[in-house]
Amino acid sequence: MADKPDKIISLEGDKNQTSVQDDLLVGIIKGRLGSAEDARFFDEERWLRAYRNYRGVYGNDMSFTDTEKSRVFVKVTKTKVLAAYGQITDVLFSSGKFPIGVDPTQVPDASSTYAHINKNEKKQEQPEEEENPYGFSGDGKELPKGATYDDILGGLSDKYNGEAEFTEGPSPDLKAMPQIEPAQESADNMKKLILDQLEENNATKELRHTLFEMALLGTGVLKGPFTFEKDLHRWTQDPETGSSSYTPSKKVVPMVEAVSCWDFYPDPEATKIEDCNYVIQRHKFTSSQLRDLTKRPFFRDEEIISVLQEGPNYQVKGYEHRLQDRENETEFEKERFEVLEYWGKMDKKLAEEAGLDIDLLSDDLDEVQVNCWVSGQRVLRLVLNPFTPARLPYLVTPYELNPYQFFGVGVPENMEDSQTIMNGHARMAIDNLALAGNLVFDVDETMLVPGQDLKVYPGKIFRRQSGMPGQSIHGLKFPNTAQENLQMFDKFRQLADESTGIPSYSHGQTGVQSTTRTAAGMSMLMGAAALNIKTVIKNVDDFLLKPLAQSLFQWNMQFNSDVPAIVGDLEVSAKGTQSLMMKEVRSQRLMTLLQVGANPTIAPFIKYHAVLREIAKTLDLDPDQLINDPEKAAIYSEIIGAANGNQQTQGNGQQPPMGGGGAVPAGANPNDPTGTGGGNIGTGSVPQTGEPSFSSQTPPTQRTN
Repeated sequence: MADKPDKIISLEGDKNQTSVQDDLLVGIIKGRLGSAEDARFFDEERWLRAYRNYRGVYGNDMSFTDTEKSRVFVKVTKTKVLAAYGQITDVLFSSGKFPIGVDPTQVPDASSTYAHINKNEKKQEQPEEEENPYGFSGDGKELPKGATYDDILGGLSDKYNGEAEFTEGPSPDLKAMPQIEPAQESADNMKKLILDQLEENNATKELRHTLFEMALLGTGVLKGPFTFEKDLHRWTQDPETGSSSYTPSKKVVPMVEAVSCWDFYPDPEATKIEDCNYVIQRHKFTSSQLRDLTKRPFFRDEEIISVLQEGPNYQVKGYEHRLQDRENETEFEKERFEVLEYWGKMDKKLAEEAGLDIDLLSDDLDEVQVNCWVSGQRVLRLVLNPFTPARLPYLVTPYELNPYQFFGVGVPENMEDSQTIMNGHARMAIDNLALAGNLVFDVDETMLVPGQDLKVYPGKIFRRQSGMPGQSIHGLKFPNTAQENLQMFDKFRQLADESTGIPSYSHGQTGVQSTTRTAAGMSMLMGAAALNIKTVIKNVDDFLLKPLAQSLFQWNMQFNSDVPAIVGDLEVSAKGTQSLMMKEVRSQRLMTLLQVGANPTIAPFIKYHAVLREIAKTLDLDPDQLINDPEKAAIYSEIIGAANGNQQTQGNGQQPPMGGGGAVPAGANPNDPTGTGGGNIGTGSVPQTGEPSFSSQTPPTQRTN
């Protein structure tokens, strides 16, 4: 992990004075930790009940009567949690890519929407006259006030350097004057960079952990992005000897990390992360992990060594005993070090006295944003917040938003009462079956010969006294009430479906009802079941994915020195909700749209390229690898058209007709409104506007503006 090199700790002055200020700083941080810990006590109790219901275990707070024999726990909560987690991950990662998008704004400020090469405006060389470097009014090269050549291209001037001269605006003739979209290219460059960084650093795994804890406990926490030096494993071959040598290199990349709710302590007065004055993350390090902190920048090596020499200082919290099923044990896992990571505001004077150099900041500020690491009574690291603009590097997303509390509501909490009642009726049914499945004997010993063994087994003979009338042994059978208990169990299982919004048929309930016998009926039910998950995905988009993309954008602009041409007015967006519709239904609707587009009057208004990409997504295929963009499609159209023309010429001995669905001849203009450039769907002409048209013989042609 690395931060800005200009924000370094200054350790000047008397060591005793520094030690006193460190003790004061440590006291303030631990005091705030205590306040945050007290405020989230009831949240911890909620999380413990949710975890136990997921695991299917009873805690020490659950008491049974002496007559209760069964301890059964029906794990319906686990099924619901895994179903919710599976639906969320299937929606977000159905396309195989991180659901993040970067698009230009409707009216870009830092670059142009379109730019084209205007060959008519290229001035012919005149060696005998020196060209006026300032130009003149009316020369056709006017730019807006303050605009430059790089302003038009939005940072892409290096890519298009040379003699090409671009004019702002769309091209009137795409074949004669090729055009580019600088704003869109800048957005695509940033999107590719962000997706590549996320894939290289295994961000999908960290996000899955966050989403699982979000479904289980109601809140998921993701940390980052942070600057991290990644080792690149490389081998180079000596050209003389032919031997290979290991020559690793380092690359600065952003890193994200999943943080457990149990280790996250926010400001107790805040209801969302933006309102927090501070947050504290609690680490449990081994000696090796603590020693590895010396390899990170701005950590105080002497303080880390002192903590190691003083020995383990980890204090086990009460909830940790219950999480690890060790509620009756008093001590365990003491060989660890507790490290507190503090992010938030700090008094400016205290930070200065603790050794932080903040001379560059304004004197009007009473507080500063700092990052401080503490273990025991020692400060391991103290720096200013390295991010510009200053922000807390934690993203907190709820499963269900609780507007009056910081932590959200998860699946187990929604069905807690239903789970409790289902367990109760299941235990009652089993205890009743234990009685109803056996006989209870009523024995009149006065009618039997004294001293007999009362054990019952097949062929048993009891001796009676003579002259005593009546039956001496009676068998009693208790009524079976298990059916009534199971009916109540099924009723509350249905209530669990209602309370969680996750119907049982969505995760494999057996027994097909009449409504679900057809594909259309099943699609209707699955569509209705997706309404609840839509709210959850929207929370993930708003609280996690979009802030993560914005943070990565800011990180690249601030720390990445190898940023490609990404100058532009860009807008970061989350793409989670776009995958909510069932794939089968979406694919069917897209095919219906293609059929509607067969009408020649409607075809020019259909964006066929976008429709094909969406169809590929519904088939779990990568559209970037299988579908050409309109510009490449025009090139392939001419190549295939020329090949088809040669084949027809060789077979018929004549040139194929220009219309009626034939191939586009080489050199013909596919945007010609007269229809001489090839066929259209059901007609012999090419639409004048819109996206490329298709037929059974003709591939997609070039897009017009």
